[in-house]
Amino acid sequence: MRHKVAHRKLGRTTAHRTAMLRNMAASLIKHEQIVTTLAKARELRPYTERLVTLAKRGGLSNRRLAMSRLMDEAQLKKLFDVLAPRYADRQGGYTRVLKAGFRASDQAAMAVIEFVDRDVSAKGQDSGPVVMEEAEA
Repeated sequence: MRHKVAHRKLGRTTAHRTAMLRNMAASLIKHEQIVTTLAKARELRPYTERLVTLAKRGGLSNRRLAMSRLMDEAQLKKLFDVLAPRYADRQGGYTRVLKAGFRASDQAAMAVIEFVDRDVSAKGQDSGPVVMEEAEA
């Protein structure tokens, strides 16, 4: 029985799981929409929601708490300067998880996790190498 067991282990050690959640939260803040497995998306949602709540409260101590959980200066700045004012009037529910079918290779349930009222232009921003044709244009 799983009484009082709060979170999924996702088949990883504690250190790996926390590092994965940090990286996924930073990617979600950067791109405002990511595709991952359904279990990971459901674990990432409360992690990210708490970060946005810290950013909404503001202050140095909350910035330091968020930095300890996020470990990414650029995304911390975006979290406090862009996302916190955007969700200032909202009382929670900053993200949504949408089911996105099944992965072809192993039939894992996939999901899209995104911010509500997201900036569409942030998707794919600074991800991966730049193709020479795009760089010249």
